[in-house]
Amino acid sequence: MAHKKAMERLQQLRAEAMQGGGDARIEAQHAKGKLTARERMELLFDAGSFEELGQMVTHRSTLFGLDKQTYLGDGVVTGYGQIHGRTVYAFAQDFTVLGGSLAEAHAEKICRILDLAVQNGCPVIGLNDSGGARIQEGVVSLGGYADIFYRNTRASGVIPQLSLIMGPCAGGAVYSPALTDFIGMVQGSSYMFVTGPNVVKTVTHEEVSSEDLGGASAHATKSGVTHFTYVNERTAIEGFKQLLSYLPQNCEDGVPHLAYSGGDEIRSRLNTVIPESAQQPYDMREVIDELVDAESFLEVHKEFAENMVVGFARLAGRSIGIIANQPAYLAGVLDIHASTKGGRFVRFCDAFQIPLLVLEDVPGFLPGTDQEWNGIITNGAKLLYAFAEATVPRITVITRKAYGGAYDVMNSKHIGADMNYAWPSAEIAVMGAKGAAEIIFKKDISTAQDPAATWAEKESEYAEAFAHPYRAAARGYVDEVIEPSQTRNKLIRAFGMLENKVAHNPKRKHGNIPL
Repeated sequence: MAHKKAMERLQQLRAEAMQGGGDARIEAQHAKGKLTARERMELLFDAGSFEELGQMVTHRSTLFGLDKQTYLGDGVVTGYGQIHGRTVYAFAQDFTVLGGSLAEAHAEKICRILDLAVQNGCPVIGLNDSGGARIQEGVVSLGGYADIFYRNTRASGVIPQLSLIMGPCAGGAVYSPALTDFIGMVQGSSYMFVTGPNVVKTVTHEEVSSEDLGGASAHATKSGVTHFTYVNERTAIEGFKQLLSYLPQNCEDGVPHLAYSGGDEIRSRLNTVIPESAQQPYDMREVIDELVDAESFLEVHKEFAENMVVGFARLAGRSIGIIANQPAYLAGVLDIHASTKGGRFVRFCDAFQIPLLVLEDVPGFLPGTDQEWNGIITNGAKLLYAFAEATVPRITVITRKAYGGAYDVMNSKHIGADMNYAWPSAEIAVMGAKGAAEIIFKKDISTAQDPAATWAEKESEYAEAFAHPYRAAARGYVDEVIEPSQTRNKLIRAFGMLENKVAHNPKRKHGNIPL
């Protein structure tokens, strides 16, 4: 009889835990177009694979009315399961329970998941939907956030950490996602900010909505805080599952490798992708699509710093990271945002042994007082530092322009690139022919009877001498000048050759990246 009662009690508690904050609050969540924490977990994991941990944990404070009701789980669902057959840890904050607010027990559950993920070398995914710190628990809540931040930092570069923002994320709550590798947001229902619209209005007298201040669009296009945006929660979860498919389990694991049968690797369309005029733009994504496995390119940070394209793809079935200048936007120049975007992506790939492919068409750094006063020197150095520090296989393909310091920064052999190829259309020089001619032949041009004609003549002379890849190839700075159509084949072979690359940086505690 005692056993029967014990079993009944267990079933009762489990049912209570599954109810979260109750039917009314679940219905309110659905009315806002949002799923509950448990529904999100069901979508995230392979069917029947999720194992919940800490289901019976309850909050500990009894102040300010918290003694009136006990909520099992304390507002967060935690556990592990399989995603596409791989073990992954996850937590999902439950907004139906005290607004998903974080307190002592809530934080301990998340810390437990992070500890297990590191110990067992598995990715962790956080589904964030919380009103912030639970004010009834005071400093205990703040300490809980700090405990999570510490673990995020210790796990950085050890296991992939992904954060999906599925509701409010304000105040201290924003810093855990900010410490993770990738952030995704849902349009219209998620937002992130350190101080909300009311505080902004009080302090600065500026009126702004939550969406304009910290919505998905604002962070995708203006701040660059979020790497992905999604139209709804279901596509967000599917998007993160796709992202995970490109990533290894941990820093010591090999990159995912799908079965691949080699065939005709010639891509004739690449022979015509570069316009005849060096001033005419083209879309680097067309080059990427021709080089990688069909429909395998997953762009990261798509709406931010559009002069730089970064993302994951597969080449002959293996995951690679791609960093490319985008001639279709600002001529592909490097600026502050493009440099930090590229640098961060390079460092992630290097941390997790993901080979890097660089596609280069860069006329230089963006000039102007705005760039100089806001630190293009320091920010540009971040990209330079990231490439120079990286020890993964690194291959560069120069498609057209490679001018000035930007040539050095974009994974040149001088900073440790393993292989550098150039198309016949490549122009590797200190600067463009027009500007160079104006400087070198300034006196000849100014004293000529027809300055314009003389300038054009000298420009042609300079271009003939430098606007090609053969001087660089003669010095060994470029390993081979190749036909564009042969590029995919060359890359497959070169990355295969570099597969077992071993490189070590000098012994040190850590470098001092220019932040």
